[in-house]
Amino acid sequence: MRILLVEDDPLIAQGLLVALRQAHYLVEHVSDGVAAVAAVADNPFDLMVLDLGLPGLDGTEVLKAARRAGNPIPVLILSARDAMRDRVEGLDLGADDYLVKPFELDELLARLRVLGRRRTGRLVNQVQVGALKLEPENLGVQWQGQGVELQRLEFMLLLQLAEHPQRVFNRTQLEELLYGWGEGIESNSIDVHVHHVRRKISPGVIKTIRGVGYRLGDLVA
Repeated sequence: MRILLVEDDPLIAQGLLVALRQAHYLVEHVSDGVAAVAAVADNPFDLMVLDLGLPGLDGTEVLKAARRAGNPIPVLILSARDAMRDRVEGLDLGADDYLVKPFELDELLARLRVLGRRRTGRLVNQVQVGALKLEPENLGVQWQGQGVELQRLEFMLLLQLAEHPQRVFNRTQLEELLYGWGEGIESNSIDVHVHHVRRKISPGVIKTIRGVGYRLGDLVA
């Protein structure tokens, strides 16, 4: 899935580029409104993450231009403008979602997954591998037909592994996916989350690849 990231703050933009690419999105970045209008007109993006306070042309004008041109691209506004009138205006202009800065990275990724499913027509929001079923929108977990309660970061860790059941993730990759940038992280945080998930579900739900990292276990229905 191709995402156009429209963000003029270099620190936020760099962090999002790393996080989105780690989540296996193809991302192109522009830092001003004029470039954003041109990019949307010339390229078939699947999603746009749009800041509002842009140089050259405000983000609301970028959104208006896309909708005037009949472009149905799903748009997630990502803005420090947190007044209710700003949110209402953005949604009325045709945005599909609105997230206020500062934000949690895993919430941003979850919202992008929802928009991606809408675009591709996937109405059932769940991930199932063998006897494990995850429902990202409400952090629901079922194992062998029984409900399991996980904390948010435990859930996000398991979801990442379940969405890529054959891939091995090292600790650094998982830290970047769960915590984002600039956030204090204990050196054993990932190991602790893995321990808790195994204790609550099954020792084999997450497999340790020695010297490398973790992957989803070999689950059966």
